Amino acid sequence: MIGHGWAGARRLAVAVIGAALAIPLGVVPTAQAADPSPAPTPAASAAPALCPKAIAPKVTRTPRPTPPPDNQADRVVGGERLATPGLILPEGVAPPPALTAMTWLIADLDTGAVLAACGPHEYATPASVLKLLLAATMLPKLDPRQIVTVTAADLAIKRGTSLVGLVEGGRYSVETLWLGLLLQSGNDAANVLARLGGGAAGPAGGVQAMNDEALRLGAFQTHAVTPSGLDGPGQFTSAYDLALIARACFANETFRRYTLTKRAQMPAQPPKYPKGFQIQNENKLIFNYPVALGGKTGFTDLARHTYVGAAERGGRRLVVTLLGGEPRPLRGWQQGAKLLDWGFTLPPNASVGRLVDPGEVSPNSRPVPNPSPDPAGTAAAVAANGDISRLAPVVYTGAALAAASIVLFSVFRRRRRLRSR
Repeated sequence: MIGHGWAGARRLAVAVIGAALAIPLGVVPTAQAADPSPAPTPAASAAPALCPKAIAPKVTRTPRPTPPPDNQADRVVGGERLATPGLILPEGVAPPPALTAMTWLIADLDTGAVLAACGPHEYATPASVLKLLLAATMLPKLDPRQIVTVTAADLAIKRGTSLVGLVEGGRYSVETLWLGLLLQSGNDAANVLARLGGGAAGPAGGVQAMNDEALRLGAFQTHAVTPSGLDGPGQFTSAYDLALIARACFANETFRRYTLTKRAQMPAQPPKYPKGFQIQNENKLIFNYPVALGGKTGFTDLARHTYVGAAERGGRRLVVTLLGGEPRPLRGWQQGAKLLDWGFTLPPNASVGRLVDPGEVSPNSRPVPNPSPDPAGTAAAVAANGDISRLAPVVYTGAALAAASIVLFSVFRRRRRLRSR
């Protein structure tokens, strides 16, 4: 009996330990992951609900870069409810559509009200939607009629990336460069525009101007390293920041005209392009969503699929931002369309936060979150880890190991007492 009890205890302990170690880091073992129903507010629950996810094919993701140290003041820009990696909804609304995007946000372009979001202040890599920051920065500064000559340095871009087809020595108007940037996502056009806007400092000055503009807009989690959105060390943004940047873009009449342009003609550049060629807008929303206002697509292996789109219905203008998505079962613009459709069903006063106005919050006067009563210390753990889902596996694993240790110790003591009789 002693032998069987000891063996059984050992098997039980091994099973408990094995189950504990099998919990993958970053995954919360809870039914919330598959439940798209509205979650309680952060004040009501320390563990945020995860974004409702569509079933997407598994892909091999490039390892995510390490984001900068988490600044809790950045997470409450726009409202304390936005300071969560989970789902944030107005009370009593229907659940949002399932998306493959890791984080997203939907907001009113005119009032600035954030209607709903999931992980709005989580760091992510932007890909080509960062070109919107270039547009917000340089559109007011550059004369669209200016003629520019393209240099070899402008075309020093990694092969296989998105180009509009500029040629060395070619002469283009600034307006043509903007169309090449926004329709065809031309990284070559981004380099030329950043060089022009950077003045004597060249492209580096253009990138610095982009970062200065991000700070002015209140997009404190955004840092540009390249003007095109091509991945670079330390380049990040968030769904909330992208909404701030998009709002600045859509406030510009010239941007609105460019982003709704379906086709444009690139001028002849003999001998390579003696007749020129036509380019088409890659944002399929403007072809398939009758009330579309425009937007921008993006993709890199690191960022996966990113998207910004806007539309107007019934006098109401909404914008959506999505980061870290997959193109199946729906492409980025289609996910944006579903989120826009859902957003237009929400009441006009729906809000979980707001987009701050340019210049409203300076980098040195960001709000600090108010501490809430939390006797168990969960809020402190979330603050330290950024996401309760990253903490939960450690808690569950530690508890399981402790339980297994108690089982082994109890059986060992009983075995010694029986042998001593």
